[in-house]
Amino acid sequence: MPAQTAQDSGSRAEARPPAGTVEAAAGTDGPPAEAVGPLLRGVAVLRRLTEAGGTMSPSALERATGLARSTVDRITATLARMGHVRIDGRDVVLTPRVMELGNAYLAALRLPALLGAHADAVADELDESVSLAVADLDGIRFIHQATRRRAMSVSFRIGDLLPAERTAPGALFATEWDPADWRRWHARHAGDPADASFPAVPPRSPATAGDFAARVERARRDGWALDDQLVEPGLVAVSVPVREPDTGRVACVASVVSHTSRHTAAGLRTALLPRLRTAVAAMEAELRTAPPPEPGPPPSELAAWTGASKLELGRDFVESLARGLTVLTAFGAGRPALPLAEVARATGLSRATARRALITHEHLGLVTARPDHTFALTPRVLDLGFPPLSRSTLPRLAEPHLRALAGRLHEPTALAVLTGGGTEIQYTAGAAASRVLTVHIAVGTRLPAAATSLGRVLLADTSRPASAEPHDIRAPGQAVAGEELEAVRARGYALVDEELESGLRSIAVPVRDRTGRAVAAVNVSTHAARRTLEDCVRDLLPELRATADRIQSDLRTADRFTRVPVL
Repeated sequence: MPAQTAQDSGSRAEARPPAGTVEAAAGTDGPPAEAVGPLLRGVAVLRRLTEAGGTMSPSALERATGLARSTVDRITATLARMGHVRIDGRDVVLTPRVMELGNAYLAALRLPALLGAHADAVADELDESVSLAVADLDGIRFIHQATRRRAMSVSFRIGDLLPAERTAPGALFATEWDPADWRRWHARHAGDPADASFPAVPPRSPATAGDFAARVERARRDGWALDDQLVEPGLVAVSVPVREPDTGRVACVASVVSHTSRHTAAGLRTALLPRLRTAVAAMEAELRTAPPPEPGPPPSELAAWTGASKLELGRDFVESLARGLTVLTAFGAGRPALPLAEVARATGLSRATARRALITHEHLGLVTARPDHTFALTPRVLDLGFPPLSRSTLPRLAEPHLRALAGRLHEPTALAVLTGGGTEIQYTAGAAASRVLTVHIAVGTRLPAAATSLGRVLLADTSRPASAEPHDIRAPGQAVAGEELEAVRARGYALVDEELESGLRSIAVPVRDRTGRAVAAVNVSTHAARRTLEDCVRDLLPELRATADRIQSDLRTADRFTRVPVL
């Protein structure tokens, strides 16, 4: 099979493994005896942070989880050491590093990597939002979103979970439900009348169980489904299943989403359904012909790192929580399902430690045990921080790093991008310094690119190489020769001395995306009386480069399966 499917990742009931496996050990509704308590509590904290939009105070976490404040503090300190959260004043804030957990699931699934470009092409052609979703028990979960940037647009995020009965994809997935699936759905439908367990949707519309069953039968007959304002008034969608090439079962569902001011639900059938079906045919062809994935590198030295962190931080570092979360990162591209021995080998953990972590994750619904004695991640891994971070922008990612840099250097810092015309830069984020004499340039300000260190770094990345014809990039009172831009490119930074304004010195380095392209630049500014040019290179440049590296790391984690706008 060319791609791991939703069924492989545990979104449906499977044959039960024999006694003695991890799943057999879990065997009860409560936590199994071998479950790792700190891991259970740590996952609870991550889930509450996710539901709250990514930010909570320790006291709010204490109330939401029912844990003691000392336990919350130890868990958040451990998560901060792992880079999954940061402590920002009195708040605990999710960081892009936590998206590595969801990235592991999406990479193992392969569907976003194989089908995302097809979804994006349909969105561009139709000028409507397009999504891909997989089944997650009696709900659906988004794994790809191609949204349109307009005032009235769809706000669902990758990782959001919706009840099956309030979506068009849900009706298509339910065509394959067995009696146990329907019993689970009826129990949840009756026990959660307000859809409180689905924070991505408003309170439930008055649809009945019979309405859903009838829609499932129509979807079975037609091979497609409609959402006529089931989520909320005004929102409509049409969906078509993408089927596995070898089994014919639904691997995921592609949907075009609009609103009633643009299309009626009935009009979607004639206006959008034919193009969506063509796209789904191309997606299914992609699944048939895609070569097997090359396994990516597994995590390394994680067990050693957690041990060293425990020695350094003592009781404030919960080693069993850290090791339990690293088990999730053993999976990934080319590693959709692993036996226990491979999980232990990939993480450097003992088999006993890895087994207890898998028992815990299975109880939490994050891992499923398969009949062939392997384990796979489920879509519920996306519950751990992914949705609130999947709509991050580059300025949002950069801001905490800029504040930290300004605090260390006591100098102002800024992030900027090159405008479409290529002659100006636009400031998109910044952090001030607590000085009487300081630089303050408001976010949104545009300046001539050639007169700034930020602009020269970006121009150097986009200009022709030195072997091309010499050229100048000019701004009012400024001229930057091609040879100078080549020098900036070669040394990796730009230093501008009192060219934009008397007394103002600035040094900048690029911020690069996953392809190596400079998408932004970050700088530090100072007054000529405070630092010489040599001081700027010796003292500011190393700190500046380290900050750019941190921003790049967050950017490359966040944009692996999402789009991170630079503005």
